[in-house]
Amino acid sequence: MSESVKDLIAQARAGINNMSAEEVAKAVDAGDVTLVDLREPGEVEKEGTIPGAVLAPRGMLEFYADPGSPYHRAEFDPARATILFCASGGRSALAAHTLQTLGYQDVAHLDGGLKAWKDAGRPITNEK
Repeated sequence: MSESVKDLIAQARAGINNMSAEEVAKAVDAGDVTLVDLREPGEVEKEGTIPGAVLAPRGMLEFYADPGSPYHRAEFDPARATILFCASGGRSALAAHTLQTLGYQDVAHLDGGLKAWKDAGRPITNEK
């Protein structure tokens, strides 16, 4: 029997660091962390983003994150703490698992995504 996306997300969540909005805010305030927004540009334009987040749509993440890729972006460093988020936490859980496969040692995701961030009363910006 095949698995569902719900199964894949549950498996990913079991092997990654699932951080609350409060934990992410503390990590961002402490510095030395790359915060990555995996949502599509239209979502970011409509809903805003977390201040200081690097925008990297989910479809390009592996290409941006792999130092050997011609699309690699300097913001992505396997040796640096990286926290991913999306709208509600599904894409970011899968992406965190993927970055671990690419050799990222300190990777986590915002459990509940931007929705959890907003529900916790955390700031949002519309600046890109």
